Amino acid sequence: MLLVVYANPKLLYLLLLIPALVGWYIYRLHKSRAALVISTAKHFDNTGKSVKVYLRHLPFALRMLALALAIVALARPQSTNIQRNVTTEGIDIVLSLDVSGSMLARDFKPDRLEAAKSLGINFISGRANDRIGLVIFAGESFTLCPLTTDRATLINQFKAVDIGVLEDGTAIGSGLATAISRLKDSDAKSKVIILLTDGVNNRGEIAPMTAAEMAKTFGIRVYTIGVGTYGTAPYPVQTPFGTRYQDVQVEIDEDLLKGIAQMTGGEYFRATNNKALEQVYQKIDQMEKSKIEVNEYAKREEKYRGWLLAAFILLLLEFVLRRTYLLGI
Repeated sequence: MLLVVYANPKLLYLLLLIPALVGWYIYRLHKSRAALVISTAKHFDNTGKSVKVYLRHLPFALRMLALALAIVALARPQSTNIQRNVTTEGIDIVLSLDVSGSMLARDFKPDRLEAAKSLGINFISGRANDRIGLVIFAGESFTLCPLTTDRATLINQFKAVDIGVLEDGTAIGSGLATAISRLKDSDAKSKVIILLTDGVNNRGEIAPMTAAEMAKTFGIRVYTIGVGTYGTAPYPVQTPFGTRYQDVQVEIDEDLLKGIAQMTGGEYFRATNNKALEQVYQKIDQMEKSKIEVNEYAKREEKYRGWLLAAFILLLLEFVLRRTYLLGI
């Protein structure tokens, strides 16, 4: 980026002298008009004005312009070429999302799954310097999107998440293990899994704590989120008369989720409504900040010589005109 700055910018206030000098010149011009008394002016009727009459103010104009250029030169204009090198140290993040049937409970608006999707998309949108992937799990687990910086594709995949795409159940260990497989070979300085569930591990071939040990081995930090109110929550049940809502007991294995987080250096959060879940994502966002370094280089070059040379040329031109073509005026 090329900028023009002045080493002595306050000297530019001297430019205010020029309007004052012009005013003084005009005042003196009116005061110093010579008077010639003649009996008649008819002999001058056909006499045209000489070009010199129009040019008689040119030396003063050249002098004022030269003065303005000299003042700018005194202020020392400098061209500054600024280069910025931005170094980003991104974080690799995998979101592991529970898509079991219980995520349809209505203690969140409109339900747990849609709330988790909406707030998860907001989280993704704010992580411009990171690679992010998406894993879903129920009775089994599946990588919906590998690590990517393509926000549009990831968000579209997130929006398409729905209940019923996987066998029902809650395989927390499998959901965690699949996310680990996406991160274990990453060379990022920080590797993070955000695991969100609303239930108790009841499926899968990998025990959750075994998966947590794997995450610790690979230096992966796991943040666990339990979603669900305390007590009971309305859950949709299909009946011959349509969909009815039945209150079911909310069961979240908080001890397990706390153990996973503690073992891997992460943290456990409980979200009981949309606002609380939004705050959880904000906390994680603050704790996992990408490192950004900006190195700025500035190269300055003096530009006053050109202004000073132009002022000298104008003064020289004024001197020549006064002593040649405009002599005697």
